[in-house]
Amino acid sequence: MSSSRTRSFVALALLPALLIFIVFAIVPIIWSGYYGFFDWSGLGSLKFVGLNNYEMMLQDPIFWRALKNNLILVASAIIGQVPIALLLALLLLKNSMFNRIIRSAVFMPMVLSTVVVGLIWGYIYQPEIGLLNNLLETIGLESWTRAWLSDPKVNMYAVSIPINWANIGPYLIIFIAALQNISSEVNDAAKIDGAVGHKKLFFVTLPIMWETIVVTIVLCISGSLKAFDHVIVMTGGGPAQSTELLATYMYNNSFTVYRYGYGSAVSTMIILISALLIGLNYIITKRRS
Repeated sequence: MSSSRTRSFVALALLPALLIFIVFAIVPIIWSGYYGFFDWSGLGSLKFVGLNNYEMMLQDPIFWRALKNNLILVASAIIGQVPIALLLALLLLKNSMFNRIIRSAVFMPMVLSTVVVGLIWGYIYQPEIGLLNNLLETIGLESWTRAWLSDPKVNMYAVSIPINWANIGPYLIIFIAALQNISSEVNDAAKIDGAVGHKKLFFVTLPIMWETIVVTIVLCISGSLKAFDHVIVMTGGGPAQSTELLATYMYNNSFTVYRYGYGSAVSTMIILISALLIGLNYIITKRRS
């Protein structure tokens, strides 16, 4: 089969998926951006207000609190998920039975419903009968016990732990695939040149995997900015909106107080912030490479 016929076949094979993506992803994004310029309750006529929704949003302290909380999630994901997944990938690279079991265990939270994950960690953090406080009391650290999901000083960090725990698995699989794709010739050449241990890791393995690492960071950023389910289950954005995220802020405005136009403006802002952070990540990592 000629190269032109191969490209035509690939294009035709991808066309159904592309059409579904356009209909269910691109078109709703465009409509959301359109509704963001209107005052609309979901019923009745649209009232054009221009940039008024965006002006109100930027003047709302809850929006800035939600943005701050999302940035905490982004930072915790980049600092937590990526290094832990990479470390586990290096440790579990060999295809032994034990390593396969550990890989499955690490990936299991991704298979579970986010509601189940949120409920599990909600019970772990429970102040009176929760596993965490009981463990701290058992080892003599009673002063560390607290209402983890109610204390504004720590609740956002407490929420970020189960989110990171549930999302390490996919990055582990990505990193293992990247490590397995490093040719044996490269590894042999590294040994001949004396690059072993940490030298091989920092001067051979990581540079080869750098593009993969960049992709995982992008996935961390986008995933953290659209985080929703875990927070809704564990805290509902409270108490006093101390764990409010951009997605929960958008949801509450759209489906609780029926400000669909304002909620659409918030969703558009989430996309813009995500694009900005991903662009900054691209600039920083491009300089690194």
